[in-house]
Amino acid sequence: MLCDEPRFSDEQQDTLINLALIIEVLSDSTKDYDRGGKFEQYRTINSFIEYLLVAQDRPHVEHHTRQSDGSWLVQETNNLADTIQMKSAPCSLSLSNIYSKVDFSASA
Repeated sequence: MLCDEPRFSDEQQDTLINLALIIEVLSDSTKDYDRGGKFEQYRTINSFIEYLLVAQDRPHVEHHTRQSDGSWLVQETNNLADTIQMKSAPCSLSLSNIYSKVDFSASA
């Protein structure tokens, strides 16, 4: 999700610098980097206030939100009946919708 018109870090226009929300689907090979170094880089973006990490092999979502003091609050859920209230947009996401077409038996 963008704040205002897209702004890029350079002429290549491949790195946005005014994002409010980033959603990542985690994989075994990238999940540590997504939670660590990549998230650290994202936090340098002033407009960035919300980060969702979605597991692909089980119902599990990590919802990171920037607080007014600059700290980050993380809330996790693995309950398909739960709903995540977004901060960057006036909407909510239910885990049942996020995982509506996912067959977890194939990953077991």
